[in-house]
Amino acid sequence: MHVAALEVDLHLPNCHSLKEKRAVLKSILNGAHNRFGVAVAEVGHQDKWQRAALGFATVSGSAGHADDVIDKVERFVYSFPEVEVIEAVRGVDA
Repeated sequence: MHVAALEVDLHLPNCHSLKEKRAVLKSILNGAHNRFGVAVAEVGHQDKWQRAALGFATVSGSAGHADDVIDKVERFVYSFPEVEVIEAVRGVDA
């Protein structure tokens, strides 16, 4: 069993309320879950309008497949023009 995880720290410069922030994050989190089958969660900065930390995780029978899925998720997050990625940190467990 192989586990791969990704934590992404985001800046949301155009969000001026928690409601706006949640709308942007919902599209990212639901999209990643539905498209790639990963577990998703907002893992930090819940009380700030223009910051967010998102966590993604996948489990696979091979390390290569787990890494490929996390690669795709990271590219997916970068594809959203509403967010600026401050940092993306990967974690892998074999």
